[in-house]
Amino acid sequence: MITYITDCHDGNARARLSIRIGALFGQAPTIVAADGPDPESFAALTLLDCLQALDLLGEEGHPTITLLNIAPRDGVWLNGVPFCFFRYGKHLVASTFNTRVLSLVRRELGIDHVCVTDIREAVTAAGFAPGEVETIAGTQFRSLWYLPLLAKWVADGRAIPATETAVPEPLDDEPVVAVVDNFGNCKLDQRLDLVPGATLPVAQRNDDGSTTIVDVTCYPHLTAVPRNAPGIVPGSSGTGFTELVIRGGSAAESFGLQPGDTLLERAAEKVA
Repeated sequence: MITYITDCHDGNARARLSIRIGALFGQAPTIVAADGPDPESFAALTLLDCLQALDLLGEEGHPTITLLNIAPRDGVWLNGVPFCFFRYGKHLVASTFNTRVLSLVRRELGIDHVCVTDIREAVTAAGFAPGEVETIAGTQFRSLWYLPLLAKWVADGRAIPATETAVPEPLDDEPVVAVVDNFGNCKLDQRLDLVPGATLPVAQRNDDGSTTIVDVTCYPHLTAVPRNAPGIVPGSSGTGFTELVIRGGSAAESFGLQPGDTLLERAAEKVA
């Protein structure tokens, strides 16, 4: 099974990714759109959830391949960050070497080193002609031309030139909204370890455009939250990562939150 998490997810990109991966592996991938205002936090939580979904199968299960591409052109790297790979048990991940994207598997799964590749070196070692090497290394769409090749070579057990590299610790470990699910629940990227009955101050948007700080109560699970009321609960992502919910409503809409927001920072910002 092949899953591809990417911020290049329009119809044209999906078609090209699907057919190239299909030609290489004999099966098309499941393409997951890393969209919204903070694709890095979405990708980080989704990657962690995908790998943890492989636990407790009750049987051997099949090896999987996860590709991940979030490569902002921030000027630090020539033509974007490099690509890397690592294994989680028998499962392969090939990804951009992005600190935020890898932060949760580093913290939760202990994956603190990955194998970082140089595109030109890897493609040259694979036997491509010089002109082909430059085409693959210089393209804007490296997630199409290179990343599927890297995943295929590693999956096939080929020797890939790579440097074992430490995954840096994030500079800011403040909890943020990583995903807003289809119910409007706001999934944070960590567990706050708040005991039931404790409260967390969050800014709620009123109908007149003003905001009110609401002390949201923590509950042991979703069904303990009173209907149509907000609550803080252990969620389904990560290792019980915290979620802000409204039972029967949308917490994201009510509180005006979106991926990348920090609850307490957003509260202070709105009050100011």
